[in-house]
Amino acid sequence: MALELWETLKHSITAYTGLSPPTFFTILAVAFAFYYVVSGLFGSSSSGAGNHQRQRSFEEQMVPLPPPVQIGEIDEDELKKFDGSDPKKPLLMAIKGQVYDVSQSRMFYGPGGPYALFAGKDASRALAKMSFEDKDLTGDITGLGPFELEALQDWEYKFMSKYVKVGTVKKPVTETEGSSPSEPTEPVAETANNANAPKSVEDAAPKEVEAVEETVEATSSAADEKKEE
Repeated sequence: MALELWETLKHSITAYTGLSPPTFFTILAVAFAFYYVVSGLFGSSSSGAGNHQRQRSFEEQMVPLPPPVQIGEIDEDELKKFDGSDPKKPLLMAIKGQVYDVSQSRMFYGPGGPYALFAGKDASRALAKMSFEDKDLTGDITGLGPFELEALQDWEYKFMSKYVKVGTVKKPVTETEGSSPSEPTEPVAETANNANAPKSVEDAAPKEVEAVEETVEATSSAADEKKEE
């Protein structure tokens, strides 16, 4: 059976190529060897470049991050400076007024990351609602529902367990909170004057009425004496 197949193959090679079987197999072997050499040269150069790039990116990822630095209390404008645009500064983000260093997750919160718009802000409301709208990029959580507050709590637990807290966000001081109510001066003075003032006309002039009555009595007495004379 094998001999019959070999004979059939030899006749087919001779019929279709015009070459003898030894010549055909020699040419085929040389072609495979040439292909192997050429592919090895180009493949090694491209794979070497790819390996070099992968090694470089791996080395960049393995660069140790500086330890988190405590920044204390900062306002929202100062927090915006740590949005990742400056690679020399830490990448910060706040949730419920607490500032965390998220530099270790720069691929998520840094420029080009899926959550880059949260960096440098207190994004409590946006995290609670899972919103990417600019109007929700605030620390104001008033009006949120119970499910949204629960989601925000889960985010806070995640941040507390994974990142280092480095500061707090200074709340803006409103006029009502910042200024103490001034004590009225003029009303107090008026009240004092009213306290010293008589409560009614009758209380105001008892002495004057008494003086008038004495004058009237004296006049009447004098008039009676003249009549008697």
